[in-house]
Amino acid sequence: MNRDIRLKRLRFRAWHRGTKEADLLIGGFFDRLSAGWDEAALAWFEALIEEQDADIMAWALGAQPVPVRWQGPMMDRMQRLDYIAVAR
Repeated sequence: MNRDIRLKRLRFRAWHRGTKEADLLIGGFFDRLSAGWDEAALAWFEALIEEQDADIMAWALGAQPVPVRWQGPMMDRMQRLDYIAVAR
């Protein structure tokens, strides 16, 4: 599949999770970082977004331990939470 089409599909899925909180966390992560992702990072994200939003959010926020499958630099980056725009 063409990379641009793949990214458009992933962006849609990242921003249409079902709750605003999940949209901001997962969609914000995608928007801020996806341009620099290689094939492995894209595959990781594609697999991650198949997980339940509550689980992804708990792992990112440190409320639950991250399963071994998701541990690594991508989850470490997600856990920084500096990609979420907060209105002040």
